[in-house]
Amino acid sequence: MDDADRQVLRRCRVQLVSELQVANLWDALLTCELFQPDMIEDIQRAGSGSRRDQARQLVTDLETRGSRALPLFISCLEDTGQHSLASLLRTSSQAARRDPESIRHLDLKPVAVRPEELRAVKQDPSEPAPGRLPPAVLGPEELYPQVRRPGVPRPVDISAGGFSAHERQRGNPDLAYILNADPCGYCLIINNVNFCRKSGLSTRTGSHVDCEKLQRRFRLLHFAVEVESDLTAQRMLQALEELAWRDHGALDCCVVVILSHGRQASHLQFPGAVYGTDGSAVSVEKIVNLFNGTHCPSLGGKPKLFFIQACGGEKKDQGFEVVSISPEDRAPGGNPEPDALPFQDPPGSYDQPDAVSSLPTPSDIFVSYSTFPGFVSWRDTKSGSWYIETLDGVLEQWAHSDDLQSLLLRVANAVSEKGTYKQIPGCFNFLRKKLFFKTS
Repeated sequence: MDDADRQVLRRCRVQLVSELQVANLWDALLTCELFQPDMIEDIQRAGSGSRRDQARQLVTDLETRGSRALPLFISCLEDTGQHSLASLLRTSSQAARRDPESIRHLDLKPVAVRPEELRAVKQDPSEPAPGRLPPAVLGPEELYPQVRRPGVPRPVDISAGGFSAHERQRGNPDLAYILNADPCGYCLIINNVNFCRKSGLSTRTGSHVDCEKLQRRFRLLHFAVEVESDLTAQRMLQALEELAWRDHGALDCCVVVILSHGRQASHLQFPGAVYGTDGSAVSVEKIVNLFNGTHCPSLGGKPKLFFIQACGGEKKDQGFEVVSISPEDRAPGGNPEPDALPFQDPPGSYDQPDAVSSLPTPSDIFVSYSTFPGFVSWRDTKSGSWYIETLDGVLEQWAHSDDLQSLLLRVANAVSEKGTYKQIPGCFNFLRKKLFFKTS
């Protein structure tokens, strides 16, 4: 779906969710092949299964159904007698084709801001005092620079020779880690797909897609990538210890990626645990601490990054209702699975992350989780996990300009807008500086 049609749907979303009679639409949507039967079933199961929840999911999923989705949907509305909604979408679409800007921020008006008003000083605005700035008129482009019209160049800060703020930070060792080595460091990916029968853990179909994406991505970011597949808990620890014991003196960074099933676990610093293929779990805390200053002195003062694609628990988040959202939702025909196994701590071993503030804070460590502790992390059997798929896309588009924290905020926002059940990635950040990946 092109941007104009997408904007039309989002502009009309509230009215569609309020008035759309979805029960009349299913046959028409199938007849025109806009959706497949399994997609219709997913929409019917959305949220509580109410008409509003189904309508909301239908409008969201329409954005993923190709360039002809909007006209086909309008035709379905007419065929089922929902002429007012069909007319609304057709009129909005025609207006958008004539003037794309007509559907963007229509309510914005220039705002006059006088410095005199900000200072609460009473004086004649026609006679500004010496040294006072004249009134400034701020229009939509100034208030919302992200919707600046195509062809209008963004202002460049020339106070530092034309370099952007990010470029100045990237090269300042007091503000950012310097990644000059080539390779920057090692990247170890542990990809557990097939688990022994007695573990009760299912095959993680689709994880190979995640692995291949990250293998390619981190090579492009100048890391020496190594992949280990289907390791037991003991072999996972051996591979991680071997990496920690290496001499990283000539390198600038280290990355560890774990793709596996996971669960909640008692912890002092870092929550969660990941499973080996034998059904035994290794705590994230133990993994991270293998690379602290005591166990891995050659990485002292250097960033150590951990990306954990595994469930934090068994809870499924159905989210909460908002007036409107603008997601690129789940892939059509997708079949999301959780990377979870039910788990309950033994009595008396409850997690207490706020009770250890007196412990030394690990420095130069960043742990990114695919989901909030206690909740399911979703993986599509065809396209891989929501988290890794989004992480790869964000790195491809933004790694050249954004620091690590900004990149993962983009990931969290994009993942949070997917699916019927919801997911929100998070992180534990003990970095001392900003981190910009090496992209050239």
